[in-house]
Amino acid sequence: MARVKQQRMSKRTLEQWLSEYSISHQNLVNKKIHWLCVPTIFVSLLGVGMSLSVWFTLVLSALVLLFYMRLSTPLFLAMGIFILICLSVMAFLPWGFKVWAGIFIVAWIGQFIGHKIEGEKPSFFKDLQFLLIGPAWVANSLMQRKNS
Repeated sequence: MARVKQQRMSKRTLEQWLSEYSISHQNLVNKKIHWLCVPTIFVSLLGVGMSLSVWFTLVLSALVLLFYMRLSTPLFLAMGIFILICLSVMAFLPWGFKVWAGIFIVAWIGQFIGHKIEGEKPSFFKDLQFLLIGPAWVANSLMQRKNS
């Protein structure tokens, strides 16, 4: 049963994912927290990963990009550029595991504060794939602003 549900959920369009994600991200304060914390979590997670295993992190990044490519070519390109920016940040700020892990923890605390303000549980409690939709939601918001 769980496998059937997971397969059905993975066939969602980007618009469906973003629409469901947006339900628990209506409060302006929570949105602003997410616009700051989601990219911070993403870059810190890459930093933690690069501290542990460069190859594993790069392979995992490629798999994440495949997930985005399945949803949308513009999203795939935006996230590919973002990953390159993250890797550049790591090259200029060669912090170790502890610093990246600390940033990761602080950013997650921010996320949970945002959801407390919102009064809604984080979307990933329903489906772990929403952990990849958060960055897509931020990227989509930025792309929409640019096109406005």
